[in-house]
Amino acid sequence: MMEKRDTSDFAVNYRKASPRSIPAVSGVFDHGRILEMVYRPKDRETAFVLWDDGKWSYANTYSVDKKHCLIPYSPHNNLIKNEVVLLPSKPMAYESEESLVNEIQAFIHRYVDVSPLFEKIAAYYVLFTWIYDGFNELPYLKLRGDFGSGKTRFLLTVGSLCYKPIFASGASSVSPLFRILDIFRGTLIIDEADFRLSDERAEIVKILNSGNVKGFPVLRSEVVGKEFNPRAYHVFGPKIVATRGFFEDRALESRFLAEQMGQYRLRDDIPINLPSEYKEEALHIRNKLLLFRFRNLNKRQIVEDLVDRRIEPRLNQIFVPLLSIIEDAQAREELREVARQYNQELIAERGLEVEAQVLEIIQDMVSGPDKARLAVKDITSRFVDRHGEDYEHKITAKWIGSIIRKKLNLKTHKSHGIYVISPSQKTKLERLYEKYGISPKDDDETINKKAGP
Repeated sequence: MMEKRDTSDFAVNYRKASPRSIPAVSGVFDHGRILEMVYRPKDRETAFVLWDDGKWSYANTYSVDKKHCLIPYSPHNNLIKNEVVLLPSKPMAYESEESLVNEIQAFIHRYVDVSPLFEKIAAYYVLFTWIYDGFNELPYLKLRGDFGSGKTRFLLTVGSLCYKPIFASGASSVSPLFRILDIFRGTLIIDEADFRLSDERAEIVKILNSGNVKGFPVLRSEVVGKEFNPRAYHVFGPKIVATRGFFEDRALESRFLAEQMGQYRLRDDIPINLPSEYKEEALHIRNKLLLFRFRNLNKRQIVEDLVDRRIEPRLNQIFVPLLSIIEDAQAREELREVARQYNQELIAERGLEVEAQVLEIIQDMVSGPDKARLAVKDITSRFVDRHGEDYEHKITAKWIGSIIRKKLNLKTHKSHGIYVISPSQKTKLERLYEKYGISPKDDDETINKKAGP
């Protein structure tokens, strides 16, 4: 009788020797190795391109370790074959970074009508999307305008050049976006008008609020069997958004570099319909940008000297990463001027708010001849005299006190039975004057010195 062989150890060893295949789109590894998936539309094939030691080569798999092996997504994947996500087909050489930016800008100019400055910003933003994961913060682009103003054309044209663009209009609902962003880690191209339901818009806002700073994934509830297992979806990445108006959340609005569309008549040389060759042109540029990513991902970083202390920290946060990749001195200065204009607009908008009106009264009281103490009751009385007719509701000391404490974050305390702003808030008040664009006023002593004997 033949002896029966125990194969259990063999089976275990076999499993150990067979790494698990994991579909992947890209990866960044030690020693400067970068892996990117490419797709050849004509051949309907996907593959990896591996950048290692300054050279690139094709690969069908990539071994992470003995247990895991990365494989490219199938060319039959719905997102790829239906062009919801666009990929390069191979790395291609380019003459210089300047020539690459010029080629991107020429492509945008050929099909989209925007201001010359925003056209240049868009060209550099395309470049930035290909190395965005080397930064911790990033800005978004935004188009505002009514239907027929060219917003969708901008999304299609500029979006087709970005790093792994994800066209949100190709999704039947917002829910898949979290998974798509988490898997592809690309550039979200989204027409907010496509999501008319309020709950869908709320989901989009979650993605936008969490997606411009690295390290803030969106948590969503998921149940596996009977176990509650929340999932963290990474939504950090570049985004280009089209809307008809402003977001209600001003903090969210401040994350965007925006262009108002439809203010002028369309240029005569802009084609009404996109020609069939535009896709080939876009693929050609994406291929060059793939090589740009390989060469620059591990080299570009924040240039701290570009931080402008005269503008808001949030504006520095969104402008400096983009400024850091611009080599052209004139283009860099033009973008810095845009940042300063944004800052002035932000201050001007704040100057129209009730907080600014309260601060102006406080400043008058502080710089007045009697140096009155800052009693909430007295601030309220002056506010009624100056702005009472502008408000339909009754202006009370309770309401003004709430603005002082909750909106301006100034501390108050009770003194002789009435609430006053604490003297310790002087430094904070000076910063608030600057923030709301309230010019400093000369006190009597300064005025007398200026007047002379």
